[in-house]
This record gives sequence, structure tokens and C-alpha cells, in this order.
Amino acid sequence: MNLKLEAVNILKWIHFLALAFGGGAAVVALLLSGFEEGREDLQGLAATVWAKVVAWSFRLALLVGIALLVVLMQNGQNPFKAGIYFHIKLTLVFVLIGLSEMTPKALAVGKRGSALLVVVLFMAVTFTVFNKGLFRREAPKAPPVPVAATAGPVAR
Repeated sequence: MNLKLEAVNILKWIHFLALAFGGGAAVVALLLSGFEEGREDLQGLAATVWAKVVAWSFRLALLVGIALLVVLMQNGQNPFKAGIYFHIKLTLVFVLIGLSEMTPKALAVGKRGSALLVVVLFMAVTFTVFNKGLFRREAPKAPPVPVAATAGPVAR
């Protein structure tokens, strides 16, 4: 484990914490929207939680992710050349951010579709990040053939 206080490590942790906080709060806001239906004292709570917690967590994660990308590129790494994984991740992230910005208004009128879609997109981005090996450009190399497995007769 790398415990050095380097800019890349600090940015990765802040990015991870903001995403974890936003994803968890999105689930909570979605659950709160189900409790609002019959209770007037809870009306608008899910939209408020989304606007104050989820949206700002995702915005912070996006800004820290951009800063992390800049720092990585200054260090000589280029995530865009590592395969198609990063392109898929960025596409899903920008759709997620766009839907997240529209969700508080939808939750305020009692519609939960965009909130549910944001949670599903959050899970899709998480799956893409943790399984980035699935999105490699080249096929994995075959294991080498052992020397004892020759096709011809063995000389004595």
C-alpha cells in the first residue's frame, strides 16, 4: 500500500470519498422520495437532500477527477491511451452529472425515474472502473508452450 503524501494519492482519496458520499446519498434520497408520498411533512426532503448533498458531491468528484487527470498527465501518464475503458468511464460520468443536475426538480414533483437512473449509472461507472481490464485493446497473450510438449519424436 502506498501511504506517501503525494498529490496523486491525495486526489485519488478525495475523488473516491466524494463519489462514495454522493452515491450513498443518492440511494438515501431515492429512498426518502418513496416515504414522501403520503406525508406532507416530508414533501421536498428528497429534492433538498439531492440538491445539497448528492449534486455537490458529484460536482466535487468531477472537479477532483479533472485535477487528478491533469496531475497524471503532468507526470507523464496518459489514461486516454490505456484503452477504451477511460472513454467509456468519461461518457458515463458526463451523462451521470447531467442527470444528477436535473434530478432535484424531478424529485420535487414526485418523479423518481431520473434519480433511479443516476443510481444505475453510478453502479455502471463503478463496474467500469473496477473491471477496467475487460476493456483492453489487445487480447491477453497465450501462455508459453512447455518444451516437453513437442510434436515430433524424441531422439535417444
